[in-house]
Amino acid sequence: MNPRTRMLLQAPIASTLVKLAWPNLLVMLAQASTGLIETWWVSHLGTDALTGMAVVFPGFMMMQMLSAGAMGGGISSAIARALGARRTDDAEALVMHATLINILLGLIGSAIFLIWGRAIYTAMGVSGGALDAAMQYSNVVFGGSVLVWLMNGFASIIRGTGNMLVPSLSICIGVVLLIPLSPLLIFGWGPIPALGIAGGGWAVVLSTFTVGAVLAGYILSGRCIVHFKLARLRWDLSADILRVGAIAAVISLQTSFTVLLTTALVGGFAGGDAVAGFGTGVRLEYLMVPLAFGFGGPLVALVGTNIGAGQEQRALRAALIGGGMVFVITETVGLAAAIWPAAWLGLFGSDPQMIETGSAYLRIVGPAYGFFGLGLSLYFASQGAGKMLYPLLAGVLRLLISIGGGWLALRLTGSLTWLFACLTFALVVYGTIIVTAVASGTWFKTNRSDGDVIT
Repeated sequence: MNPRTRMLLQAPIASTLVKLAWPNLLVMLAQASTGLIETWWVSHLGTDALTGMAVVFPGFMMMQMLSAGAMGGGISSAIARALGARRTDDAEALVMHATLINILLGLIGSAIFLIWGRAIYTAMGVSGGALDAAMQYSNVVFGGSVLVWLMNGFASIIRGTGNMLVPSLSICIGVVLLIPLSPLLIFGWGPIPALGIAGGGWAVVLSTFTVGAVLAGYILSGRCIVHFKLARLRWDLSADILRVGAIAAVISLQTSFTVLLTTALVGGFAGGDAVAGFGTGVRLEYLMVPLAFGFGGPLVALVGTNIGAGQEQRALRAALIGGGMVFVITETVGLAAAIWPAAWLGLFGSDPQMIETGSAYLRIVGPAYGFFGLGLSLYFASQGAGKMLYPLLAGVLRLLISIGGGWLALRLTGSLTWLFACLTFALVVYGTIIVTAVASGTWFKTNRSDGDVIT
């Protein structure tokens, strides 16, 4: 047995999680910072550019979540369970299947936003200069979104073996590249022309390509536990990825649609400047996703490998320990944002309505971030277990409470405060449902086959 696989099956849980999580957590924060870096530079182009980026960001973040957290979780889970059960040939065949699946999904994602992007952003309440800025940025980042899918696919393959360090270092290379590249392409220098907000998009595409090439090189070099080998296409291997990844994708779409539709509610009620404030505030909520994934990536490998080896109680303990760690971290961030909202919002602008709307959002919703982080971490653990029913149900309830309750609150009160209160309640419900289901042992109450996804 490979020493890394043995560590996942036998080493103390808490210390193993910390050992695996710290490079993953560091790189997820670094990856999230790419959006913050760009937002800071784009904010120098004016409110229209900031608003345009705010409406594109949820869709692009959706692509990141689908490729890294959803389908990526399916890839890591399938490889981890195969290695835990000592099915090495299947684990290696899964590398080719994962790559082909991600290429196809990346092309579909590009087509959606290249064809219907303008209609989507118009429906979110922007027009004029803000809409033009949104389209300039959107056409570039979604034109290259297949690179995002490939990069996250390669990273997920490596994480499925329990190796968090190589993906972490590779993504850090991309962040280091983005720091000078973004202002260079946005504002120009010497012979390089100023591309404006589109330059920010090109910086993301070029840095993503670089990271994907590094990760692909590592797999092809033979240093990864699993290798890329040509193999006949097998539906059972594709299904092993898709059974987890497709349901996780629905959950990720629920998260992104929640933000998209809430942004539309804010825009329709209070206008573009309020959208800029809400969009800037909600970026901190999105930052909880990489925070949770810092532990979630290791949880997929740890839970999946132990379930593949038949060690169910160890898998369950790992999930609950990891969930508790993430709750503490994300709740601390949320409380800090609620107490000092201007410290975050002031980084991106000084427009009074932007600051007012963003501050109201952070003061009300920030204290519930711990429940969001708890639910997300156990969602990743559920990917490792191949049991996704309760994360799916919790996501549906969150969407219904946020959008249905938020719309009703605006109709009855005419106040964004009550809309934000609905968002807070939805996050509490989301986290509570998932932790209750996992702690009660629903992963193991019915069919124990690792092929079963929904219990």
